[in-house]
Amino acid sequence: MIRRYDVDSIRVFALGLLIFYHIMVGFQPWGEKILFITNDDSIESLWWLMELINIWRIPVLFMTSGMGVFFAMERRNWVELLFDRTMRIFVPLVFGSVFIVPIYFVLFFQYYEKPLAYWPGSGHLWFLGHIFLYVIVLLPLFWQIKKNPENWFTKLGSLVLGLPLGTLFLFAVPMILETILINPEDYSNFTLWSVTPYHGLIVGGSCFFLGYFFVSLGEGFWFSLRRLKYVTVVSALSLYFLRISSIELTQMVENLLTSFESVCWILSVFGFGSAYLNRRTKLLQYLSGAVYPVYVVHMPVQFFMASLVFPLEISPFGKLALMLFLTYGGGLFLFEIIKRLKWIRAGFGMKP
Repeated sequence: MIRRYDVDSIRVFALGLLIFYHIMVGFQPWGEKILFITNDDSIESLWWLMELINIWRIPVLFMTSGMGVFFAMERRNWVELLFDRTMRIFVPLVFGSVFIVPIYFVLFFQYYEKPLAYWPGSGHLWFLGHIFLYVIVLLPLFWQIKKNPENWFTKLGSLVLGLPLGTLFLFAVPMILETILINPEDYSNFTLWSVTPYHGLIVGGSCFFLGYFFVSLGEGFWFSLRRLKYVTVVSALSLYFLRISSIELTQMVENLLTSFESVCWILSVFGFGSAYLNRRTKLLQYLSGAVYPVYVVHMPVQFFMASLVFPLEISPFGKLALMLFLTYGGGLFLFEIIKRLKWIRAGFGMKP
């Protein structure tokens, strides 16, 4: 089996962006409304960065998860795969919902001098619940694709993939169909508690399935990504500037353009990753093992650091720099402790 180091790199990058996004929420005036410890002086001027990444950072993670299932199934049967994903996804979801998520709610209540309460729930780990659901639902289909790699569906995919814009077409069609059917109020809101909850569920499932399916097509997929990378990134940037412009569009048209922009960004990420990141390094090896546990613990770390940093009388940009350093650094520090405690590693998705 050939390991795709670019997929590992993109997974680390996407989870790192997720943590960066959560830190930035703490500097928005509406952060307290969604139970984030929020700095009194906001930094709204940098929110354009979040608007640029919000429509694709979560779908990229779903795609890498689908790709990961394909790689895992190369050396496992379906029973072993289900057991592995239960230990890697479901156990951290339950553990985190009971022991990790309530910590940052307590920190929030304490900071704002509200009555303390124990609030178990998936919180920022909702993403794991989606992945485990997709594994359960799609595993029979994945197993059939593995047992019969010459099926008509795969042959058709390979045929379309060979066309100049074939990969873009294969990815864009299901994403655009979802947009037409759901027409979400806020395309970038993929969480379970959004106004249109099925939007996130369907987009995530589509990306998860396509991640598996695309990788199953072999080297032709990666070649097509490298060939398209400049087309997709220029298209994505053009659509982004249109999205933030003052041009009035109907919600449906705006959603269709945003959906296609998301597709272009995602293919750009994997295209440039395939071209420049498919190599093993010691840093990648370390971060690949660290990023998942850091993702699980980063919210309590962030809230704790915010309770110490936000009362300081320094500029909001100075606080942002401190928050970035302390949240990433604190997460890595906890990872170094967790990985040495065999009895707790499973709660953070790590092998015994």
